[in-house]
Amino acid sequence: MTRPVTGRTGSRPRPRRDSRCDVRRGDEFAGEQIGAAYEGTDALLLGRRTYDIFAAYWPHQEGGEDDGIAALFNRVPKYVASRGRPDLSWAGSTRLGPDLAGAVREIRDRHEHVKVVGSLNLVQSLLREKLFDRLDLWVHPIVLGVGKKVFDGGGVPTSLTLLQPPAAGPKGTVYLRYGLADGIPATGDMSAPDRGTGKGR
Repeated sequence: MTRPVTGRTGSRPRPRRDSRCDVRRGDEFAGEQIGAAYEGTDALLLGRRTYDIFAAYWPHQEGGEDDGIAALFNRVPKYVASRGRPDLSWAGSTRLGPDLAGAVREIRDRHEHVKVVGSLNLVQSLLREKLFDRLDLWVHPIVLGVGKKVFDGGGVPTSLTLLQPPAAGPKGTVYLRYGLADGIPATGDMSAPDRGTGKGR
C-alpha cells in the first residue's frame, strides 16, 4: 500500500498562492511526472489554507485544460486539518477532529493512496509523527530567498530511502521520490578532538 505525502509538487496545473513562483518552469516533463504522481489517488489530505485555495479553484476547472486533475480532485474525498471552521461546500469534504494523528491513521486504514499537496504545516506534523510512506519532492533551479521550509525546526530525525532514480527535466527541475526507511540517522560531532583520526571505527 502506498499512501504518499508530498512536500511540494511544483505542479503547473495547481493554483498558485505565492505570486513569486516561477511559472515558466512548467513543461511536458513536469506534466508527465505530476500525472504519474497522482495516479491511483483515492483521497486528499489538506491543510486549511491549501483547502480554501483548492476549493475556490478546482470545482470550476472540469472540461478545461486541466480536466484530468480537476475531475480527480472533485471526485475523491477531501479531509481537512483545521482548528477552525472551514467552509466545507466542496463536495466530499470532511473536517478532521482535534486528534490529528489518530484521524490520519484512520484515513490511512480507509484508503490506499492518500495524497497531501502543499499544506506545509500539516506535512511537518505528519513528518514528526512519521505518518507517511512516501515523500515526493520537486527541486526547482531558482532561489527565492524567502518562503516556508519543508523541514522546519523541530523535525524528528528520520531515515529515507530513494525509491526510484531521480528524474530531471530539460529546464533543470528534479523530481525525487523517497520512502520511509527503518532506523534513525546517525550524526557526528565535527568539533570532537578525535575527528578524522579513525578512532571508533
